[in-house]
Formats: sequence, structure tokens, C-alpha cells
Amino acid sequence: MKISIIGTGYVGLVTGACMSQMGNTVICVDVDEKKIEGLKQGKIPIYEPGLETMVAENFKLGTLRFTTDIKDALDHSDICCIAVGTPMGEDGSADLQYVLQAAGDIGKHMSHYMIIVDKSTVPVGTADKVRDVIQQELSRRKVVDSTLRVKIPFDVVSNPEFLKEGAAIEDFMRPDRVVVGADNPKALEKIKELFAPFTRSHERFIAMDVRSAEMTKYAANAILATKISFMNEISNICEKVGADVNKVRVGIGSDSRIGYSFIYPGCGYGGSCFPKDVRALERLAIENGYAPRILKAIQEVNDSQKLVLAQKVIKRFGEDLSNYTFAVWGLSFKPETDDTREASSITIIAELAKHGAKIKAYDPKAMGIAKNYYLKNYKDIEYTDSKYTALTDADALILITEWKEFRSPDFDEIAKRLKNKIIFDGRNQYNKEKLNELGFEYYQIGVGN
Repeated sequence: MKISIIGTGYVGLVTGACMSQMGNTVICVDVDEKKIEGLKQGKIPIYEPGLETMVAENFKLGTLRFTTDIKDALDHSDICCIAVGTPMGEDGSADLQYVLQAAGDIGKHMSHYMIIVDKSTVPVGTADKVRDVIQQELSRRKVVDSTLRVKIPFDVVSNPEFLKEGAAIEDFMRPDRVVVGADNPKALEKIKELFAPFTRSHERFIAMDVRSAEMTKYAANAILATKISFMNEISNICEKVGADVNKVRVGIGSDSRIGYSFIYPGCGYGGSCFPKDVRALERLAIENGYAPRILKAIQEVNDSQKLVLAQKVIKRFGEDLSNYTFAVWGLSFKPETDDTREASSITIIAELAKHGAKIKAYDPKAMGIAKNYYLKNYKDIEYTDSKYTALTDADALILITEWKEFRSPDFDEIAKRLKNKIIFDGRNQYNKEKLNELGFEYYQIGVGN
């Protein structure tokens, strides 16, 4: 099939690469000329395992192209995916300016029947807005007949993505499900045909109305965020009553109704999806006359959870940290990505810096983005070239992101480099009994000390 994708961010680039991998002809469009030129030269603006190789292979084959010319892209495609950003507005709602701008561009340039696919995470009712904007542009072009019926027909469908950063290629190529909301059976069948190669092993294609599809994305992310915040709340209670949340997790996760996914205690969730989508869903509810109590609590628990690790450090070393240096392992919001948006590391480092602490940080992929954007205003941060270099002459180690290379470190090397054998573990990675035997002070989430 011939597909165009507006937006070469995380969703757009992964979608384009995976669709072209299945033999489709894909044209990715972006207004950023520098970004497009970089993609043509093989420069991938994000880190995602397997993405660089897949883009390079399909670009070489000619099944994947990059352009700033939206008219050319639309002229050579039958399906157009909108995959632009929907940042959070000042009131917490999703900012749809880029989505509606893309819709306007489609209306200005489309010349034949097209299926417009909303891939961006958008609130309920966005497909109607996209349809209205395209219709308005077609009317301005006078592409209508005497009865005001559009001569260039089109359909708008919703196809929310459920990609996990760090495993996006695998998720797209072997999806748990493909959710599509469509009002026209013809458009639905076309999209089903498009996804058939991805759902061959067994039926994972779920069809529904457009508004239900839009809601499904928000509901899915809200449920996952709920599990995380719930488990973090349990971990805080465990510390108060002397229980071990690691053992509690095993006890409840063995229940098939609950499962082990997303019940790992930690120092809060981050990233581009959960924080933004939970707030946007809360705002959507309020705008429609409903006060969402659980959604509000999810965010409050997560915001406070990001401070728990810093508070443990302050409790151990005192309010004045000006004479202390701390090694930080992990800056990205999760492993296998360089995404530091809403990452716990940013909140923790900011809190420690407020108390005068110096930081020596290491992350396998996210140091450049953190240094140049999210932590650029903090001067007392040194970025190191390895996890062990960060430890040298530091007063304690703070583990924030559970990258694989942090899972089985050399504890003798850690003890040799640190001034004090102290570890604050924000992801409960290590064995408490073993570390105590080695003479470490070891602080976890949800375990009383």
C-alpha cells in the first residue's frame, strides 16, 4: 500500500519504518528541513533499539522516503497517518494545534480519496475536529458540487498506538492488539488489510467506533499508571509498618487477576505518555462535567513518589548537602530509551541540588539530552563516561533507572570508589541481605531500615 506519515517523531518514525518493512511504500513528512536531511543521511533523532537499522535498510530499498513536501507525499499515497505531537497545554489538556495544522495541510493538498488515520494520542472527539478542518479547506478550494457534496471524499479513522519505548519495534511488528475506530466499513476493511501482515498468527484486530478507539488509548495508559502509583503507595505503607514491598509484590503478582506487570515499586513514572495522558484524561472528564477522583490521586502519588529517594538521602546526610557529592546511575525515564521527559531523575537531582549537593551522573543514552535540555540550568553536575567513573570520590550511589548494565555491578569496585559504602536504590534492583553482608548501607523503596 502507499502510505504517507505526517510527523517524524517517535510514533511517526517507528510506524514508517515498520510499515515499509512489510513491503509498503512509505513517505514520512516533516516541516523540519534539518531533521529530514538528517534522516536521509541515516541520522536518527531518537534512540530506539533496532530502529536505525530498519530505517537504513528500507531507505536504501526505496520503500521509505523522507520529505518536507506534503503535497508530493499526499499525491503518492492513499492512506495518510497523522503522527505529530500533542503536548500538554497549560490547563492539562492535550494541545491539538499540530494535529489540526496537519489536517489543514491535508485539506489544502489532497487530490483523491484518502483515509486519514489519527495515530497521535488525542482526546475523544478529535477525529470530528480533523474531519471538520479538512472539510473547511476543501470548501475553500471549492472542491464541492452544487449540492455542497465533497468531490474528493475522505474518511477519518482512529488507530491509537500502544508502543513501549525501548521495545517499540517488537510491539509494532507483533502487536498485542490493533485498535481501529471507523465509521465507514470501506475504510475499516482497508486498514484491516494494511495490518493483516502484523496479525497473522492470530486475530488481534479490534474494530470499534471512532470515539471508543480514542478513549481506549487514554484508558490503557491510565490503568497502567494506576498500577504503578498504587504499588508505590503500598510501598510507602510497607515502610511505615515494617513490611517488605518486594515480598508483597511477589505475593500479589502470583494472582492471575493481578499479574506482575507494572507492580514494581520505584521512584515514580515519567516519559511522554503516562504523565501527559493521565492529566489530559482528567481534563477531558472535568470539561464534560465529571470529577475524576482516581485520576487526580494517581498524579498526586506519582509526584510525591519522585521525591521519596531524595528525601531518603536528605534524612541520611542532613538538610545541608553542600559538602557531599552523589553518583547518579540513570537519567532516562526508563531503560532502552534516551527519553528524559518527566523523568524521576530530573526531580531527584533538582531536589538534591536545592540542598547544595553535587552530582556525578552516568546514563548509557540520555546524558546529552539531559545536559542540553532538562538539566542545563544545573551547574554542579559532572557527566561521566562510565558508571564506575561516576562513583569515584562520591559519598553515595543513587540508582534511578534500571538499565541492564546496572543490574549486576562489581560491588567490590563500587566499595573501592565510593567514600562511603552507601547505595540508594530507586528500583529495588539488588539483594538487601547480600549487600548488608558486604558492609553496605542499602536503602530501597518500600523496605523499612
